[in-house]
Amino acid sequence: MLKRLKKNYFLIISTFLILYFFFNLLSGQRGLISYFEKKQILKNLENDEILLISQIEDLDFKNSLLSDNLDLDYIETLIRERFLFGKKNETIYIIKNNDTKN
Repeated sequence: MLKRLKKNYFLIISTFLILYFFFNLLSGQRGLISYFEKKQILKNLENDEILLISQIEDLDFKNSLLSDNLDLDYIETLIRERFLFGKKNETIYIIKNNDTKN
């Protein structure tokens, strides 16, 4: 038995090494499965970055409307939306949707 092991020593060691590298290729921190997970995370982060950049640009635009050179139409729109103000002799109607089931 010991003679057999000595003859096949190289074959046994190479088989274990191949299995070890194969499992580490597929799993592990730098494996193939982890690569695809990290690729999906990267795609999600890039989408979040695009969304945040568009929000920043929108806020920059709104901020520029409220700078030293005021846009009075924009301010009037904000006041009407937030405080429900109207002009003189103007009637404001608030419609509430009552969906009650009998």
